[in-house]
Amino acid sequence: MEEPNLAQPLAGVRIADFSHVIAGPLATHFLCLLGAEVIKVEPPTGDVLRSYTRRRELRGMAEPFIGANAGKKSIVLDLKSDFGRKAAHKLIATSDIMVENFRPGVIDRLGLGYEGLKQDNPGLIFCSISGYGQSGPMRDYPAIDQIIQSVSGLMSLSGEPGSGPMRVGFPIVDTYSALLAAFAIQSAFIQRERDPKGAGQHIDMSMLDASLVMMASVVNPMLISGTEPRRTGNRGFSLAPTADTFATSDQPITIGAVQQNQYERLCTALERPDLVVDPRFADGDSRMAHEKELQGELATTFKTRTALEWERILSAAGVPAGAVRPVRDVLALPQLEARDLQIELDVPNPAVGKTSILNAGFKFAHDGPAVSEPPPTLGQHTSEILAELGLAEQAL
Repeated sequence: MEEPNLAQPLAGVRIADFSHVIAGPLATHFLCLLGAEVIKVEPPTGDVLRSYTRRRELRGMAEPFIGANAGKKSIVLDLKSDFGRKAAHKLIATSDIMVENFRPGVIDRLGLGYEGLKQDNPGLIFCSISGYGQSGPMRDYPAIDQIIQSVSGLMSLSGEPGSGPMRVGFPIVDTYSALLAAFAIQSAFIQRERDPKGAGQHIDMSMLDASLVMMASVVNPMLISGTEPRRTGNRGFSLAPTADTFATSDQPITIGAVQQNQYERLCTALERPDLVVDPRFADGDSRMAHEKELQGELATTFKTRTALEWERILSAAGVPAGAVRPVRDVLALPQLEARDLQIELDVPNPAVGKTSILNAGFKFAHDGPAVSEPPPTLGQHTSEILAELGLAEQAL
């Protein structure tokens, strides 16, 4: 029996993307991977993310830009001009979804606020992404990823006990905010499709809100019982001394033996039966009470083999374990070969050419996430889209 010929889940959905840098473009990128037509509206100078690179020859088509904008169309509009705003209105009137991440109030001053747009397009799903949201005393504060990492408390959780605040080494708030925004947009789209009137709505997406949701594992215990979160270094969420990172004969390894049976398997795999019968380590509470002694014993044993040897041994024994790898080594893992995690592209820049970017991170049995086109050059589709909107002659 043949597989049904289905389209990607968002095929036929049009998104007018007025966002820039990371959180907004990455949100629409996930939707583009699922088949949506994303029209990227850029100022004459282009999205500043186009130049986020140390390589001069890639400015205009920087690596982060490629990764977040493949498969989209680019139209250049000067939103400070009458024509630019007119074209924007016409584009939004033909769109299902609009995404913007200007500071609160800016989109309204440009005449492109939700209340006005929904008059012409009542089914419009309008997503605003900002640092602190569209309301509250901090709404007008400027913010980028590292600022929200600081304000949200995330930096107070990163690092070793007793150390100073530490930023997570990549724009984690932008990335999570993008995922949450994409989830919210798809949810609102489903809601609109089920609404007899087909009504859209305004989504108010705050990066500060998103960061706290991302930290739910420590925020909820504080809300419920007042438990103060603290830095734990490489110790796992369980705080078990056998959920930590240890040196081996070459590189570090992280283990996660948090249950009694996992601890016993760990000791067997390490050929340390004495650690099972030692009353100091009999159960979780006693191991916590004698964590320094236990970790000292484990540290000695782990240094007798390499991290990859221990990874194989412990994994075969049913103990969660993983060697600490640099990202380059991770990308070379045979495990990833059949995961559809990379998309091959031919980027229109001779300094890049044929390359790969990351896919969405999940697989469908059919018609799953993918794009076939590279990111657009600045304004590449301006003439095409203006002609479709009936504005080609006015543009000239």
